[in-house]
Amino acid sequence: MPLSARDRDGEAGDAMTTSTQEQGRLDAAGVVARIIASELTTPVPEVVTALVETLIAGARPLGVLFYGSVVRVVSSGDAAADPSLLSEGVLDFYVIVEHQADWPRGRLARVANAILPPNVEYHEQMIDGLMLRAKVAILSLRQFRRLTRSGSRDTSVWARFSQPVRLVWVRDADAADAILRCVVRAVGTAAFWAARLGPDRGVPDTYWDALYRQTYGAELRVETKDRPRQLIGGEEERFRRLLTASWAAGGLIGAAQENGELAPAVSAAGRSSALRRWRTRLRLGRPLNVARLMKAAFTFAGGARYLVWKIERHSGVRVPLTPFAERHPLLSAPAVVFRLMRAGVFSR
Repeated sequence: MPLSARDRDGEAGDAMTTSTQEQGRLDAAGVVARIIASELTTPVPEVVTALVETLIAGARPLGVLFYGSVVRVVSSGDAAADPSLLSEGVLDFYVIVEHQADWPRGRLARVANAILPPNVEYHEQMIDGLMLRAKVAILSLRQFRRLTRSGSRDTSVWARFSQPVRLVWVRDADAADAILRCVVRAVGTAAFWAARLGPDRGVPDTYWDALYRQTYGAELRVETKDRPRQLIGGEEERFRRLLTASWAAGGLIGAAQENGELAPAVSAAGRSSALRRWRTRLRLGRPLNVARLMKAAFTFAGGARYLVWKIERHSGVRVPLTPFAERHPLLSAPAVVFRLMRAGVFSR
């Protein structure tokens, strides 16, 4: 039966509405990509770049991402005024490789990283008179893609990369684009879960706070109650823009409420389904991190030096590290514990 003029006009109007909505979602996705690209390319202190170039000498990574608490020190400008601040903590890096063999380590470490990523290494380097310490995690690009998807049952990677990050070294433009897409995906995944784990309505900070409390709960991490708030502190506008743009890109943006509150367009059934899926992540999260700790006992390169530094930093007790102890940390652990007991560390 031929359509009437009114029916044709109605269909045309619906098509225009759909087209406008799709364009709006594309525009919002572009906003997210531009924010992340700007963050990734923000310069870092030269000593950080020099450290990374030293770490990757002889390797063939696609790129190196700098994240964590020291990034916040760099973002505040404090490190530019006083570079010695960089030597007070540990700089956290993720090295993204194309193939496991592109990062130099033994066969056992490569296999372990392929099965249960990431492997972590600890390095110390003197750069321009500063002793810099770094933890380096290794992921293949395929693993990075998988672990930043909303369907990933491992929450640790996408949660970390929803926070400010810098791309401090990259092989070429194609590698930069691939890494950018992964970080954008991590932010989208975080926004997806924030809409479902947060309140029915609230200001953007409350959604991020709820999200990070939940992700910490899925890991073996003991954090203070205000730790999620510390992650957001000083970057509130950044998190607000990313949340609203990500929701718009995902079709989740609801009507704006008074006082800057938002209400994500998530149905009660959708929220209930998401909570069931999240409980699966909670059940798997801690066993997964226990397995990583067990794996680290055999694959954490430089782990003995890292432990000695942490002990000295928190207790003031210097533990001599012999070449044998560095090569065989598990065999040397009883002697180290005995030495700490004699120093009274456990009775303080």
